Amino acid sequence: MKRILFVCFANICRSPLAEGITRKIAKESNLDIVVDSAATHGTHERELPCNSSIKIAALHDIDISQIRARQVKVTDIESFDYIVAMDRNNKKKLEDLGFKDIYLMGEFGGYSGKSVPDPYVLKDFDEDIKEIYEVYSMIDTCVKDFILKVQNGSI
Repeated sequence: MKRILFVCFANICRSPLAEGITRKIAKESNLDIVVDSAATHGTHERELPCNSSIKIAALHDIDISQIRARQVKVTDIESFDYIVAMDRNNKKKLEDLGFKDIYLMGEFGGYSGKSVPDPYVLKDFDEDIKEIYEVYSMIDTCVKDFILKVQNGSI
């Protein structure tokens, strides 16, 4: 069984999307994967994901509405086989906390190491749907490639 942790700044937008997408893939493909998400900062501890992330996930038959934000813990270093950061700032924060071998989400899916944009600044789902969809699409593409590489042992 592989254990994967996705990490972003507050654990209310990007990392819950990655968690939800991975859970759906694991269920549909009958994969033995444990997945979680966390934040490098505790500013939204125990909050639900942002409405825009919940809505865009729901449009893809993914329910992330019950995920609660949590801050990454030092014990996560030993608890997970793979730690995947959404951007370079969060990767650096994890390294500062002692995490090693952290993957950057944008290293997968042909994004050449690009950081996943933070949709938290987008306030109105209907008005910002294009930008939110682009974030979802990037995470979806990267997660699928990442899971494939985990499965075939290339990472």
